[in-house]
Amino acid sequence: MDIQNPSVPPHAQSRTADDKHPNRGCHTGGLAHDNTRHTTRFTVIGNHLAQHPELSLLAIGLGVHLQSLRKGARVDIKTLAARFPEGATRIAAALRELEAHGYLRRVRERVPGGRIVTRTISCNQPAAARHHHTAAPGRPARPAAAPPEQEECEKQATCETGRPREKRAPRKPLPAVPRPAYPAPALLQAATDLLADLRRHDPRLLLSACDTAHLAPGVAAWLEREAGPAAVRHALTADLPPEGLRRPAALLAHRLTAQLPPPPPFRAPATPPPVRHPLRNCPGCDRAFRAPEPGRCGDCRTSSPTAPYETEA
Repeated sequence: MDIQNPSVPPHAQSRTADDKHPNRGCHTGGLAHDNTRHTTRFTVIGNHLAQHPELSLLAIGLGVHLQSLRKGARVDIKTLAARFPEGATRIAAALRELEAHGYLRRVRERVPGGRIVTRTISCNQPAAARHHHTAAPGRPARPAAAPPEQEECEKQATCETGRPREKRAPRKPLPAVPRPAYPAPALLQAATDLLADLRRHDPRLLLSACDTAHLAPGVAAWLEREAGPAAVRHALTADLPPEGLRRPAALLAHRLTAQLPPPPPFRAPATPPPVRHPLRNCPGCDRAFRAPEPGRCGDCRTSSPTAPYETEA
């Protein structure tokens, strides 16, 4: 009875507690902070922006830069492209991301002189701003799940009569435009300046920064095919419908694609013209011939090979 049964399985060992695990607390690598408290020239940035799961790194950096600027600073695409190495196209895309997630708003206001200007508003807490706009008196209540791009861009304020604006369906994306083979920054900048100048020829062609960034590659493709700025401007502004334009950027995108000129023909390098030597008078037969230097003509040189380049004394 005192003999142990060898067929009995051994008892399982008890599990080691989590705090006493041999590998607990032995992490290596990773990020470490060496922080010093700021006392001047600092900006408080929320982690909801710095660690946003959907924004690109360029959009996050641009949002942080906008929140650090003073009031009244210029933040148009041309100014930002001159400040940072990223081009106007990438900066415009980042601004659209910030606008779609509520960190940026563009509001059109009428200044005392009568002009309509676009103001850019940087919002450091989009959720609180949406709640404020929803709870403000005179504004229609909106569902909490409304997307930011619909809430901030489509319905900013009430109309002049005091009644709330009607809900609008989301706009369709603009038609695709041609792309240049070599999108040089100088070429895209020239195309952007041309589009921004269209409103001087027709006030209805006042384009937003997003529309300009979308159409600039199409204009650059025209300029790359040796179409001058005057020809591009005429193709975009000629024969516009007399009635109001519902969406000028869509019409310009269609014209840039439908009327794209063909690429310039290949031009072979020009061959230099043949050299035309001056006339010479042969001392042997008194005939005129062309040669680089004075001497005898070909017949006389053949008959007297001993003096092929004999000249008169």
